[in-house]
Amino acid sequence: AIFSSVIVLRKLAKPVTGGEPAGLSLFLFQGDFTMPSQKTFSTFDEQIELLKSEKHLVITDETYAKDVLMRIGYFPLFGGYKHLFRIPLTKKYKEGTTFNEIVALYEFDSNLRELFFKYLLQIERHMRSLMSYYFSEKYGESQTAYLDENNYNNSQRNHKIISRLISTLQRAVNTTDYVYINYYRANYNNIPLWVLSNVLTFGNLSKMYKVFPQSLQSKICKNFGCINRKQMEQFLSVLTKFRNVCAHGERLFTYRTIDNISDLPLHQKMRIPKQGIQYLYGKNDLFAVVIAFRHLLPKEDFLEFKGKLTIEISRANKNLVHITEKELLE
Repeated sequence: AIFSSVIVLRKLAKPVTGGEPAGLSLFLFQGDFTMPSQKTFSTFDEQIELLKSEKHLVITDETYAKDVLMRIGYFPLFGGYKHLFRIPLTKKYKEGTTFNEIVALYEFDSNLRELFFKYLLQIERHMRSLMSYYFSEKYGESQTAYLDENNYNNSQRNHKIISRLISTLQRAVNTTDYVYINYYRANYNNIPLWVLSNVLTFGNLSKMYKVFPQSLQSKICKNFGCINRKQMEQFLSVLTKFRNVCAHGERLFTYRTIDNISDLPLHQKMRIPKQGIQYLYGKNDLFAVVIAFRHLLPKEDFLEFKGKLTIEISRANKNLVHITEKELLE
């Protein structure tokens, strides 16, 4: 199993958009409707007073609180991390909730981003290496090879994807932003894929894999044990979204993608509950990334990741007095 009995990743909290719960119902209002008043500028001292007097948040060290608000900002801190602490249907916090707990949840998510990002980059590098190797092995080192739509699975379903991909690759060939690209262009008038791939994003690589010939997809998958072509495609699609969340500093621990990973034997082995035929967790949430890591990382690296993740969750549980572990991971 991925986790020991000491720690079990469960369903994560509902995703949010713009600091508010996602999936809010859309209502049709009849008659007059007054837009809410605009938020007005507040000084750091006024923000602290607001948190104390109106939100009933416990702030024991106002100097520290002011410093945090200066470094992080009110909206990133409270817009993103207040919801688990609030009394339902009110704008007040659970009695006794402290400013330090909000910061602790923020730091927990920040540490998660750093941890997951490290291993997402490792998988990205691995895929970049494998894809450029197998493609060049089959089609050669000329840049005309990866700019030729006939060297991809150019089905009707893939045609638009391939067209956009080749446009992206052509722009990368022509870029002057990278010394090594300029060097290969000036000295060889050719940029092999194993060079060009270093300027491609994880999203570019994911789309490129999607339209790779099936024979090349199969060769790549053989490096990861029992993963098939479709499962790999879904892994890459989901991991790309989470990689961007980590890179851009968005809230991670509640994030969900539209895409799903496949149902895997690991889902059944871990006895993840279902609603009908659909697994409730581990499909498009952070748990799905952990499952992808289990398949795509070397065993020793996954065990290292798992140990660090356990430490982060344990630390958060100690610091979050007014949030239970179930609330944190549910």
